[in-house]
Amino acid sequence: MLGTRGVPAAYSGFETAVEEIGQRLVAKGHHVTVYCRTGAVERHREYLGMNLVHLPAVKSKTMETLSHTTLSALHLFVHRRHDVAFVFNAANAPLVPLIRVRGAATAVHVDGLEWKRDKWSGTGKKYYRLAEQFAVRSADALIADAAGIADYYDHEFGVATELLTYGSTILRSGEHDRLAELGLQPGQYHLVVARFEPENHVDVIVEGYRASVATLPLVVVGSAPYSHEYTQRIQAMAATDARIHLLGGVWDQQQLNQLYANALTYSHGHSVGGTNPSLLRAMGAGTSVLAWNVVFNREVLGENGRYFDTPDELGRLQVAAEADRTGALRRGERLRDRAKARYDWNAVSAGYERLAQMLAAGYSIRGLSKGRRAPVAWNPATSTATLDDAIRAPRVAGAAPEPARHSEGRTVASADTSARRAS
Repeated sequence: MLGTRGVPAAYSGFETAVEEIGQRLVAKGHHVTVYCRTGAVERHREYLGMNLVHLPAVKSKTMETLSHTTLSALHLFVHRRHDVAFVFNAANAPLVPLIRVRGAATAVHVDGLEWKRDKWSGTGKKYYRLAEQFAVRSADALIADAAGIADYYDHEFGVATELLTYGSTILRSGEHDRLAELGLQPGQYHLVVARFEPENHVDVIVEGYRASVATLPLVVVGSAPYSHEYTQRIQAMAATDARIHLLGGVWDQQQLNQLYANALTYSHGHSVGGTNPSLLRAMGAGTSVLAWNVVFNREVLGENGRYFDTPDELGRLQVAAEADRTGALRRGERLRDRAKARYDWNAVSAGYERLAQMLAAGYSIRGLSKGRRAPVAWNPATSTATLDDAIRAPRVAGAAPEPARHSEGRTVASADTSARRAS
């Protein structure tokens, strides 16, 4: 597993996925190697049964991921051969040929629509667009964590993806002793947890709350290493309203869990990713969710979410939750039930295992698409892809491939992607 900061997980959804999936694969008897960035995680040679390799990275917004994955691919080339490589982040797709030189079948977890993130320059956006095309042409499998992302690759490239979501941790303890350290009381605050990046709309949430007549405080958890101007704008808005509490990053997981589990509402402004781990964490904690109105969030939350497109809409939803606390609590309970039923780490890990077994046996989509985009761009506003569609008509990773053809000595499974929306 390469392309992330590594484990122990302390930063984002990729690292959490690697930790949760990797330890379960080890428990089933598989040998798992995880590549970690030196200085990004606590250094161990082994963690939860996974073998860890620590390598440096260039500390730069544009080069950190690629530089580390390049070293990881070179390490793979000269050390022990692995049967399968899971590469996280489509930006790393150009390194797939090097990873495959030693015979490792390679799946690329394409993540969200990175080229839509405002933090990237025009060159960065173009690179991500090209990297998506490279992933489609060179990977043996593509992994999407949301039906909306699977729909995007289907529409843009006519290519199959494996829909393997994230899991959610279900919290029912009701503990709140760590809130006192922050001056908070259970059920007496609104919460937002996000990296301070424009596409996560933290500024919209703060603006909407500030203009509202909400009486409970807004607690904002998060920061960003490369978004200084955006962070300063949020800080300036918060400085004019004593109701807004900026906590910065909260790395104590027990305290963070208590923040999720005891909030009246959780506001989620993410707009360009797939299935977001912070959203699942709020659901697993049984918290009522107010989410940016986009296909990825609608897919996860369904009818029990409340959605907003503007600051004023968000403010009204927060005020409505204060006026109807019982309704907010009930929606939170239903979201926790949904998370437990649909976002289970054991099921997710089983999907990765089945895909790895398929790939090791010769399954590949490589060569089925030339990586050319559709003439009409995919529109997230009109996409109707949902996890419900995938559940009703699944294409399960690990199912026997259809009659195959051969290309460059490898077996390539045929796939009818014209009618699929999610796999």
